[in-house]
Amino acid sequence: MLQEFAAPLDSVVPPPRRLLARTRTIIATSAGNALEMFDFTVFSYFAAQIGKTFFPVDSSAGPLLLAMATFGVGFVMRPLGGILIGNYADRAGRRAALTLTILLMMAGTALIALTPGYAQIGIAAPLLVVVGRLLQGLSAGGEIGASTTFLMESGPVSQRGFMVSWQTLSQGVAALLGAFSGSVLSATLSPAALESWGWRVPFLIGLLLGPVGFYIRRHLDETHVASHKEGSAVRELVSHHLGRVVLGALIIVSATSTLYIVVFYMPAYAVRTLHLPVATSFLAGCASGLTMIVVSLVSGLWIIDRLRRRKPLLAATSLLSLACVYPAFRLLIAAPSVPLMVGIVSVVMALTTLGSSAYFLLIMEAFPQRVRASALAIIYSFGVTIFGGFAQFNVTWLLQRTGDPMSPAWYLLVAGSVSLLALWRFTERRADAPAPAP
Repeated sequence: MLQEFAAPLDSVVPPPRRLLARTRTIIATSAGNALEMFDFTVFSYFAAQIGKTFFPVDSSAGPLLLAMATFGVGFVMRPLGGILIGNYADRAGRRAALTLTILLMMAGTALIALTPGYAQIGIAAPLLVVVGRLLQGLSAGGEIGASTTFLMESGPVSQRGFMVSWQTLSQGVAALLGAFSGSVLSATLSPAALESWGWRVPFLIGLLLGPVGFYIRRHLDETHVASHKEGSAVRELVSHHLGRVVLGALIIVSATSTLYIVVFYMPAYAVRTLHLPVATSFLAGCASGLTMIVVSLVSGLWIIDRLRRRKPLLAATSLLSLACVYPAFRLLIAAPSVPLMVGIVSVVMALTTLGSSAYFLLIMEAFPQRVRASALAIIYSFGVTIFGGFAQFNVTWLLQRTGDPMSPAWYLLVAGSVSLLALWRFTERRADAPAPAP
């Protein structure tokens, strides 16, 4: 049963070629994932310009609201992508799923970048953009499961933490590049140029780099070949592992809520509620992305693979993050400033990132290899969609209903408590233990 969890490459490939294969795996998977996440998140930075281009509504807030609704459509598709592409990764192999996700992302990005505005082609413009977002959401839903399991299975048990840390690092690169591109374009282009064509530049860059990622992924070494006797991975998860799946989705409540509130919502909160400069959004995005990159490297190189268990690190980082939330918001409300805002974002993201590799490994090691990609894809996509995608809406609703500027803090405290309870209930399996019985 132990072969269910071993990395196939380690037993059949000579050491020099094995090292080259791992390096190629890290580059292809991380670069492709960063590119996909960059295309997916850059939409939020240019939502206002995209709204004016494709949604000519009379009210001033109408185009932005419709653009954000289109952004949200991508989250709705994530669970479907997790189910379909995760199952495909377990049946056809990780490499096949990775090439599929990057093709879907390229198609979605092309529709957004190249579709003429409403003034040129009418109602077809917003319809094509919505289809683009649907394709991006479908791709993103399956990307995490396929790419993270591929990284884990491409190295020995003793280096799983290092391999998986590149997943989080690539998301940090995407956040940093997205914020940096927004900052540069906003600073160098006039508002008219940015609204006319400038916002398309990041999407075009991603589109041009896509074929490179596709070519590299096509030539990766496969880590999982499914048996013809194996049935649907999704059916097995529902029949035998449903409790683990639910607890895994609840464990991510805290991390995904923190990401979407601290990185994506906090800048708007700082501008509208605390009246800080608009540039805060780009500074906070750059700070969070850089923090994710640095902490992922530290965790992957020196921490995660030295620990025999995953849960203690997750529990420690979750408790520390919860302990920081209340005083951080109190201090920011009492004395709002850009340096303080950037500092809070950096500290909270550092704690969240420190435990991210432990989370991925805790989940993947709890499932047999034959259903591993499906399990992680479904858990992550449902958790991010339900708890991350709706976090900004929920906090905005709380602020409007209560008028309490501490609403984001209360939301994060509740989310953190839910995750800690789920973590306590989740049964951890050692990395070198035999496969769990159905």
